[in-house]
Amino acid sequence: MDQPTRLFDFLHYQLEHFPMELCMTSRVGGQWKTYSTQELVDAVNTASRGLIKLGVQPGDKVALISHNNRCEWNIMDLAILQVGAIDVPIYPTMTEEDYDYILNHSESRFCFVSNDELYDKVASIRSKVPALEGVWTFEQYEGRDHWSALLELGADASTQDQVTQRMANVDGDDLATIIYTSGTTGRPKGVMLRHSNIVSNAVDSTPRLPDRAPGTSRCLSFLPVCHIFERMLHYLYMYNGVSIYFAESLETIKEDLNYAKPHVFTAVPRLLEKFYDGIVAKGQSAGGIKAKLFMWAVSQALKWEPDRRNGNGYERKLRFARKLVFSKVKEALGLTEIEAVACGSAALQPRLARFFNGAGIPVFEGYGLTETSPVISVNTLNQPGMLRVGSVGKVLANQEVRIAEDGEILVKGPNVMIGYYKDQDKTDEVLKDGWFHTGDIGVVEEGFLRITDRKKEMFKTSGGKYVAPQLLENAFKESRFVEQCMVIGEGQKFPAVLIVPAYEACQEWAKRHNHTYPGDSACHTDKTITDRIWRDIQAANEDFGKWEQVKQMRVLERAWTIEDGELTPTLKLKRKIIKKNFAAAITDIYGE
Repeated sequence: MDQPTRLFDFLHYQLEHFPMELCMTSRVGGQWKTYSTQELVDAVNTASRGLIKLGVQPGDKVALISHNNRCEWNIMDLAILQVGAIDVPIYPTMTEEDYDYILNHSESRFCFVSNDELYDKVASIRSKVPALEGVWTFEQYEGRDHWSALLELGADASTQDQVTQRMANVDGDDLATIIYTSGTTGRPKGVMLRHSNIVSNAVDSTPRLPDRAPGTSRCLSFLPVCHIFERMLHYLYMYNGVSIYFAESLETIKEDLNYAKPHVFTAVPRLLEKFYDGIVAKGQSAGGIKAKLFMWAVSQALKWEPDRRNGNGYERKLRFARKLVFSKVKEALGLTEIEAVACGSAALQPRLARFFNGAGIPVFEGYGLTETSPVISVNTLNQPGMLRVGSVGKVLANQEVRIAEDGEILVKGPNVMIGYYKDQDKTDEVLKDGWFHTGDIGVVEEGFLRITDRKKEMFKTSGGKYVAPQLLENAFKESRFVEQCMVIGEGQKFPAVLIVPAYEACQEWAKRHNHTYPGDSACHTDKTITDRIWRDIQAANEDFGKWEQVKQMRVLERAWTIEDGELTPTLKLKRKIIKKNFAAAITDIYGE
């Protein structure tokens, strides 16, 4: 095989060119279950034969839902694709109403879920989904159909020629998957991606990955594989011979990092924020000379610039800070061998990019959408001049980016989706003359793409001035006391901000200043703490025009959650729902 053209080719490419003893591994019942490349190929073929026995035809839809990343998900993904069927990954955190809509809209015939909680969720709406013929669990429960029954169906290897024929009939331009975007408004849209869309993205993203020989690199995977970002990277890892370790859950992430000792993993800014806050809190709590040394090291890291731009004097100080302080941080986190953390999904605060890179934990911010398979651009340190803090990097090969007159980012390339499933009108809104309209506002500066806001999220004040809320929000989140925030003010005299405090940071600050902490639930009523948060907001305000600056702040009584409908599964703000749920705070600001 020269180069993969279909998604299942990546695994066979690995088997032919560099078969590995550890292709992927995940924890099953407290023990790590590992597949070599050959064992994974065998498992995928067995599952493919089982699907054929079930009567799965080319073009049929099969849904996959899992609370955590695991080998079984990948086996089913590749098995479904090998028989010419189409898989429909679904976020576990979506509502029953969304499950009902997606399973019906996609006409999924079968569904595989990770556990009994998800089984019950699907079962609760199954009577409303006439096309759904069966639901299986990856974990074993009494009274539930276990996925091992599918493997038993496919145990007879003498029918493998049927799988081989099905594989031969799959073309790179065939539809591979329908991914329903969680969306910040309205019904989920089904993004149709070809094999070639995702294959091209995995191949074109490879030069941004640390250059290591196949079989010598490890990754830890824990971002939701139902999202195209993590899923595309699984194919990229197979293509480049990276051993995949699946984290058991976000709660066990530190233990899993220490076990895998990864060279690469992917993250969202929120996770890096939590890492940063935890690192700083622990360093400050040491007290005395240790705390002073730690904060000096942090101050050095926060000055970091790529390509040694700060000069040799700074580099000497940074080496000292890394050896004395950050080497211990990396050891505690299980990141002693880390070479790249790919970060996406939301804007990364420049201070976090500087801190982690300065600490010797390379963080590469990138940009993309489900509709672009997903990566459009990404920073890297593989060669000089390829990373700029505050940007999302340079555009990948074989893609074009154009900035429209209104500032919208337009993309053209082999990675761009077919369209939205059963929705030609919405497809026509975003695909025009071969260009995908991202809905994001940005600029290209010396080859680096920088995102400034979401087109739909910009608003006008009553004075007719435009405000880009994400720019303000990203600046405010640089405060260690701010967990979440949302800028409001459409049609109003001035912008304001809703704040969810970072409780741990507030508690730690109160302790150091001999202030009685009122508890998380009463934090928003404590004037001493809210005044401290407001000082940071005012400081960040100074970098913006007078019409953009927020004039008031309200600290809220609780955090925004996926369960309350205020966040998407990828933690983006659902602004309309937040405004509705916290209408009293907004009324208090504007007196309406």
